[in-house]
Amino acid sequence: WSISEMGRFKVGVFPGGPIGNSAEDTGLNHNGGKNSAVPIRTTTADLCYINVSGKQYITTHSCLEQYPLTLLGSPDKEIYWMPELKSYYFNRNRDCFESILTFYQTGREFRPLSVDDEIYEAERKFFRIELKARADTALSLGDASSMSPLCCEGDWKNTKKRIHRFLMDPRCSRWATAWHIMDILFICISITLLVMETDDNVKNMFQEGHPFYNYIYGLNILVIAFFTADLLVRFVTWPGLLNFWKNLFNILDILSILPFYVSLIAEAFEDPTVTGEVVELEQGHKSYVVLRVCRIFRIVRVFKFIRHSQDLIMIIKVVGHAKKELCLLILLLFIFSVSFGSLMYYIEQDDNEQFSTIMQGCWWAIVTITTIGYGDIAPTTWLGKIVGSLVLTMGIVFLALPMTIIVGKFSTVYEKEKGKD
Repeated sequence: WSISEMGRFKVGVFPGGPIGNSAEDTGLNHNGGKNSAVPIRTTTADLCYINVSGKQYITTHSCLEQYPLTLLGSPDKEIYWMPELKSYYFNRNRDCFESILTFYQTGREFRPLSVDDEIYEAERKFFRIELKARADTALSLGDASSMSPLCCEGDWKNTKKRIHRFLMDPRCSRWATAWHIMDILFICISITLLVMETDDNVKNMFQEGHPFYNYIYGLNILVIAFFTADLLVRFVTWPGLLNFWKNLFNILDILSILPFYVSLIAEAFEDPTVTGEVVELEQGHKSYVVLRVCRIFRIVRVFKFIRHSQDLIMIIKVVGHAKKELCLLILLLFIFSVSFGSLMYYIEQDDNEQFSTIMQGCWWAIVTITTIGYGDIAPTTWLGKIVGSLVLTMGIVFLALPMTIIVGKFSTVYEKEKGKD
């Protein structure tokens, strides 16, 4: 049984906690003992009319008075009574109020996804729906099931959700924004160190024995420690272990810190000389190839920026939706490049050493069709120049047609994804 919209009935006991009734109705006597739970018809005097920014809600006084420490459960709500409307009037957020009313009815709290955290917290504070008030009320009723998930067994799950949102959504709070700004700062530092390490003027600073080596190496450890901590917390709070490994950005984050730990392991077992973040080994050493490959993985740190830009993530989603049109474009480019590359090879092979293989002809065709024109390979015969002009013209025409389709698809999907966001 539940309270219908017209408030005809009310219940004794609800699995998720008491649904806003008097002590007798909920099966609890005034001393904390339990009565039999029997549905009782609601009287007109018990009905409570609440108007929130023009929208009318009907509940019962006994439902609200279960939580006397809150605004609606205390006599303080009488100052909001409006005789003209014959209801309590609150000029507050409607979406938030529906969630707050759900708390009174079920004893559980669910934040609406369409409302920002700061707005929702302000509404909770106004209606005095606070953690201590909910816990004290539930304990006084002798029913722990009426407590919010923040106060009972669901505490860890709810905390995981909050931490996960804190790490993934910079808009949820000011602290989350500061954390994301710090993450971006460490990404910039990491990429700067990666670039500077290859410069001849400063690469000596990354060699052990240089006065600045300890500072640079310490800064590098700090960056890696931050990335590692962020990754581990996201791993623990991620909704589902399998879903964590399905996320591409998580894989990129692992690859970005992997070289550092591989170098430490190699240093422990091989005892080589450490240079910056990567262990430098002699050519031909058994660990040399592995470390060189890991060193390449440091480049993926630049892709960590994508996680902090909703527009970039949206563009990636749009590209995924337009994969059929992109495959069409790639197929046309492949057909044209192979066809005209082979044709140009047979025309120019005797008089032009630049077209010594069909692969070189395909390279020339791709550069010409895409209108880049590096100029490293060019036809010299009059027939080759005619074919080259034809290739350039056809490239502009045939690539422009699928490109128009792709742009239209891109715009349509982008607007849909933006609307969902």
